[in-house]
Amino acid sequence: MKALVVDDAKVVRVSLGRIMKQLGYEVLEAADGAQAIEQIEAHPDTTVVMLDWNMPVMNGYDFLVELRSRPEHGSEPKVIMVTTETGMGQMLKALAAGADEYIMKPFDKDMVISKMEILGLEIKQD
Repeated sequence: MKALVVDDAKVVRVSLGRIMKQLGYEVLEAADGAQAIEQIEAHPDTTVVMLDWNMPVMNGYDFLVELRSRPEHGSEPKVIMVTTETGMGQMLKALAAGADEYIMKPFDKDMVISKMEILGLEIKQD
């Protein structure tokens, strides 16, 4: 099981990566949407993407649109937006573009577990 953590803030990638490792995932990282596309191409078996909205080069929304437009990916991997964008319009835009769930920052392990359970994603806790 692989999780791709996409956020321009290293501290978020580290903390979210730690949570995903505790849940049994091999963690891949990207600092922006363009790097995330490269990671998905290199690791097409990625199970879940934890995706920030506001990033340089390619933001989370543009990454999501690009990912979902590729026929080889369809509705996989699952995408959970993890962002400070709290507006209903932003949430609806992300969900309409193909996001599967939405977590507001700041987050904790229980929030991540809850969203993963909703999506039926496997969790292996130590």
